[in-house]
Amino acid sequence: MSLHDKVALITGAGRGIGRALAAAVADSGARVVCLARNQDELSGTVELVTDRGGNALAIAADLADPLVVAEVADRVIALGGADILINNAATVEPLGHSADMSPDAWSAAFRLNVISPAALAAAVLPHMRAVGWGRIVNVSSAVVARPGTMIGGNAYAATKAALEAHTLNLAAEVDGSGVTVNVYRPGSVDTAMQALIRSTGQGRLDAATHTRFLRNHEEGCLISPDDSARSLVTRLTGNATGQVWDVHDPH
Repeated sequence: MSLHDKVALITGAGRGIGRALAAAVADSGARVVCLARNQDELSGTVELVTDRGGNALAIAADLADPLVVAEVADRVIALGGADILINNAATVEPLGHSADMSPDAWSAAFRLNVISPAALAAAVLPHMRAVGWGRIVNVSSAVVARPGTMIGGNAYAATKAALEAHTLNLAAEVDGSGVTVNVYRPGSVDTAMQALIRSTGQGRLDAATHTRFLRNHEEGCLISPDDSARSLVTRLTGNATGQVWDVHDPH
């Protein structure tokens, strides 16, 4: 599979799935623009990509800030646009009882998990439509299929459900343009987010949910970021659109 001469914009690229995606997409020949908050982590991603012979550029940005998202969108447009957008950045916060969550906490979750991906898609779509080719993928979660299995994670489940609805609606809107828009559910991946849930989830998640996260880690049920990333990247050259891809689905 080759993505030569393509430019890929990947958010949350400083670590975990995002870093693995940056490396895998670069291995396929694309130039990668990596976005994340932490400059040191981004530098590590760029070093990984370049050590493997790839081409990467880092942009440090807090995508929870709408003004920053607008600045990033303008910068991407100034670079000539992107052919591939993978919206991977997300927060699992706030965790806890729904009655204890403030409107500000809900708003922050939706800004990063839903509004930022939608804004970045709007920024890259004109270029994609103009060249007649583009790939937009929004990284979601299997929790959308069973929202009641993550008690204490109401905001996370709600934002990922909203992200999936946005994705499938956008896919229908641009159908036939050469731009595909799909959801990717990456599986239970050994990431910093998983570690955060294990370390801080007690008392914020219900006991059964927290125990499940602990057990999955202890029993080696988590997959690596690299394995999850490869499963997604192999789909990017296809023409399927409006799909909800799961890491475990055959492809």
